[in-house]
Amino acid sequence: MAKDMMGKVAIWAFIIGALIALLVGLWQAYTIEQTPTQQVFTTDIGGWIAWLLAIIGAIVGILAMLGKGTITKSEVPAFLMAGIALLVMYSVFQGFSIDPWIGSLFKGISQSLAIFIAPAVGILAIKAIWDIGKEE
Repeated sequence: MAKDMMGKVAIWAFIIGALIALLVGLWQAYTIEQTPTQQVFTTDIGGWIAWLLAIIGAIVGILAMLGKGTITKSEVPAFLMAGIALLVMYSVFQGFSIDPWIGSLFKGISQSLAIFIAPAVGILAIKAIWDIGKEE
C-alpha cells in the first residue's frame, strides 16, 4: 500500500511540477514582452515559485532514485540526457531574441522547466555515478 502511494505521489508531483513550470513559463514570456527588465523570477513571488518548482523537482528526483514513480531504472539514462538537453536549451535561449513573442516563449518556458528539472537531474546523476562506482 505504501509503495503504491509513493508511486502516485511521484506521478502527481511530476504532473503538477510540469504544469506549474509551463504556466509560469508562459507568465514569464508575457512579462518579458511587457517589461524586459522586470522578469517573474526577479520578484518576491517569483522567488517563491522558483523554490516551489525546485522542491517539487527534488521530490521527483528522490522518488525516482528510490524506484518509485514515473522514471524507472531503465529510463534514467534517457531522462538524464533529456534533462541535460533541457538545461543546455535554457542557457542557449537566454540570448535568443526573436520578436514578437517566440523568443520570450523560449526563454520563459525553458527557464521554468530548467528550474523544475535540474534538481531531479542532479539527484539521478549522483545516483548513476554511485551505481557505476560500486559495480565491480
